[in-house]
Amino acid sequence: AQVERTPDAVAVAFETERLTYRELEARANQVAHHLRAMGVGAESLVGVCLERSVDVVVALLGVLKAGGAYVPVDPAYPKERLGWMLEDTGASVVLTHEKWKTVLPASGARVVCLDSAAAEVSKQPVTKPAVQVGPESLAYVIFTSGSTGRPKGAMNAHGGVVNRLKWMQEEYGLSGADVVLQKTPFSFDVSVWEFFWPLLAGAKLVLARPGGHQEPAYLVKLMKAEGVTTVHFVPSMLRAFVEEPGLEGLGSL
Repeated sequence: AQVERTPDAVAVAFETERLTYRELEARANQVAHHLRAMGVGAESLVGVCLERSVDVVVALLGVLKAGGAYVPVDPAYPKERLGWMLEDTGASVVLTHEKWKTVLPASGARVVCLDSAAAEVSKQPVTKPAVQVGPESLAYVIFTSGSTGRPKGAMNAHGGVVNRLKWMQEEYGLSGADVVLQKTPFSFDVSVWEFFWPLLAGAKLVLARPGGHQEPAYLVKLMKAEGVTTVHFVPSMLRAFVEEPGLEGLGSL
């Protein structure tokens, strides 16, 4: 619906890369059709092993559009942990980049590299797949830290995610004039609203570079350059951030 309202507005910005709502929709639909052709359907679990990039947003939307549920598989995790996650979920497909293929442990999942397979994926239709998902359908599985033992996959359905996003929009009201910083690693649930809330409201989603969420000086520079209006911090990180010089330049925040 938002794509139809503002097709030419910038949806995602990452360093020098920009995708409009129309372009993001087209690329996500192509990934969805590619996944459907591989047998991904309702509640199929699809691993996403990527650093923060435009392809992360395309991959997450593509999995959901195919009717599947995404499983964040952080390439920075130890191979053993990644193995547990893929084993527990029985993910049928993993979306990644060529550089991370050596990180992935052996599993039954088929691997699709969105960079090297880009030409193949781009042959798919740009139209939305005819897929029905309901409020009870699984949207994602995010694993706990494993600090108290083996990591456990926490499942969340579309209804829960939508309720949260609708509440945030009613409470805080983003518009097309807003710019939201996405800096939370996608293996943490805060990232869910960072990705999807701006996109359903017509705002611009600005992705911090990999590792950038740990660099206050970089975040200040990025937020100033992109005119960020909305950002999320946990208290400990906020404390470090407010001690950073140059915050007076963030008048849009």
